[in-house]
Amino acid sequence: MSTTPAFDIVFFGGTGDLALRKLIPSLYHAHKAGALHQDGRIFALGRKDIGRDGYLALLSERVKPRLGVDFDEDVWAGFASRLHFQTLDAGRADDYAALAQALGVSPERVTVCYLATAPHLFTTICQQLAVVGINHPNVRVVLEKPLGHDLESSNAINAAVGKCFAENQIYRIDHYLGKESVQNLMAIRFGNTLFEPLWRREWIDNVQITIAEELGVEERGEFYDRTGALRDMLQSHLLQLLCMVAMEPPPSLSEDVVRDEKLKVLKSLKPFTPEDVLAKTVRGQYRSGAINGMPVAAYRDEHKVAPDSNTETFVALQAEVGNWRWAGVPFFLRTGKRMQERVAEIVINFRKVPHSVFPMPIGLHSANRLVIRLQPKESVRLYFLAKEPGDAMSLQSTYLNLDFHTMFKARWADAYERLLLDVIRGRLALFMRCDEQAQAWSWVEPIIDCWNRHAIAPKLYTAGSWGPAASSGLLSRAGVVWHEET
Repeated sequence: MSTTPAFDIVFFGGTGDLALRKLIPSLYHAHKAGALHQDGRIFALGRKDIGRDGYLALLSERVKPRLGVDFDEDVWAGFASRLHFQTLDAGRADDYAALAQALGVSPERVTVCYLATAPHLFTTICQQLAVVGINHPNVRVVLEKPLGHDLESSNAINAAVGKCFAENQIYRIDHYLGKESVQNLMAIRFGNTLFEPLWRREWIDNVQITIAEELGVEERGEFYDRTGALRDMLQSHLLQLLCMVAMEPPPSLSEDVVRDEKLKVLKSLKPFTPEDVLAKTVRGQYRSGAINGMPVAAYRDEHKVAPDSNTETFVALQAEVGNWRWAGVPFFLRTGKRMQERVAEIVINFRKVPHSVFPMPIGLHSANRLVIRLQPKESVRLYFLAKEPGDAMSLQSTYLNLDFHTMFKARWADAYERLLLDVIRGRLALFMRCDEQAQAWSWVEPIIDCWNRHAIAPKLYTAGSWGPAASSGLLSRAGVVWHEET
């Protein structure tokens, strides 16, 4: 594996959950694999003055246990030598001057500023970085989602950040785009003659995209209650996955060519009328139930959640891409917390044969389907019918399975590791462009407005289930079912 250029990476919110759960472990794995330049420093920023020793103690408590069998004491010692801690309050100008002094700002050195903070701080942080000169052409700023609360606030943040950094310095991260299986979706479509001729309305009946979580809101109750599943997951992760499924073959894999094709998909999404919102969206919220046999509280009983909250923890909807390739093909998108299973997958259901000469298995809704599993274990399965052994000509559904972990013996980088390395190397293809994000918000906003205007309360569903019954009803009206129900 090739190493990165020399770099400094600065984590705003370096003591927060995202840094401790994902970012620091990902860099440890990259360090262990030899992917990081020897001259690479990691600066964690936090409001409390815990010092470097205090930060290392925090990592020993919170990060080391997450590394499991990958933890190696000697490797950790080398990794820890890269780590620095700097006290910084986002609202204090003097703290940025101290950061610039600690970094020793050099226009030749790659500097990554990762804003793992609340979005309302993005503007202030970027403005202060510009004041102290941490915005030269080799500085890259990473913005976590959700970027804003609606189209207006998103545009305001992008405009403010754009005054401090050029567009090619801004990395709007969506970690689902860094998953190996999502990259393989492009390889399946554009590297093989088998699928691309069939990847259209004549042969595909419907597409289902699901991101289901067993977890509740954990310690994010206050944030989540202001945000909800539509803003937190659908306008970012799910729409980006839809773009990867529906985009036209790009002329090349260069960053703006790929992002141009994704933007075309977003512009082709049929806008929702108020009637569409009422008929084609489902808003849900979990009540108490059980996950893996353990009782869990209702959303309204979670820490820092309003007892009368109408924030949705589940959303399902039916979308359509209005172009020649996809006209009339329903795209069903679904995401929720406290679901029966932790799973993220894309399901391509192909049309039935026009006339079957065989007795069909009971309950079979689609003979052929492609299931791209994103988590927890990444794989691709192609389902088809085959004859059962015996005298009778009876068919059974079976599948070809590509299990990446079994097939490929190379080391497996997780999504955040891949994306962090891409930022350091200056690769933008897997990050959202400003116009992509604005278009996604433009499509989502009519749904939010209609929910608010009609005071549509979320339908309750039991924690540990697959969401409100109305979600299954949404598909049944189109004559199909969710993949797990087949």
